[in-house]
Amino acid sequence: MSRRVLIVEDDRDISHLVGLHLKDINCDVEAVTDGLSGLERARDGGHDLIILDIMLPGIDGLEICRRVRARSDYTPILMLTARSSEVDRVLGLELGADDYLTKPFSILELVARVKALFRRMEALQSTDADSGQAPIHFSELSIEPDKRSVLVRGEPITLTAKEFDLLLHFARQPGRVFTRGQLLDSVWGYGHEGYEHTVNSHINRLRSKIEENPAAPRYILTVWGVGYRFAEAEIEQKA
Repeated sequence: MSRRVLIVEDDRDISHLVGLHLKDINCDVEAVTDGLSGLERARDGGHDLIILDIMLPGIDGLEICRRVRARSDYTPILMLTARSSEVDRVLGLELGADDYLTKPFSILELVARVKALFRRMEALQSTDADSGQAPIHFSELSIEPDKRSVLVRGEPITLTAKEFDLLLHFARQPGRVFTRGQLLDSVWGYGHEGYEHTVNSHINRLRSKIEENPAAPRYILTVWGVGYRFAEAEIEQKA
């Protein structure tokens, strides 16, 4: 099955090279070179993935990401950046990017990340179909998968794409213990060594948003020496 990919990149050589390799994995590629055109094409929808450079003429990639994530439909976003600052990478993830690569990057790694995002979306769609998108309620925490929304004590909580996916993955399997490697494979779609810190940082940020006391969490619990699990008591799913 062909996948539709939008590349928003002002460096035509990079865009062309990425497009060639994506076509090799059966992707239908569309490329634009400025932020305004990228935002217009992204808003038109119908893409299975957006590869988005941060530094663009017109509107930068971070603003495009923010506006795309304000829409109800969900499209994975892989950000490309020449910036090495961790602040820039974290900001992209906070705005809803699913993954990022820093230039210069390996084309093989980019293709691997793209494949991982496709696998992740397929798994989510399959899980959503099996579960009927049933809301999950646990004490003061409510998750609505179809709306990708979370409420704590009735108040909406803003989560990044990966924070939401991570929380939903835990909440759908209460009590099950996951290693960091298993979470990387299931939520991020890849399990490369050295990326375990990504799981730790996301869990810390997720706890800071949903837990009343992140130092003594009641939802996402640490299993020392193994990994993490979601609490079991009071869990219920309502159709």
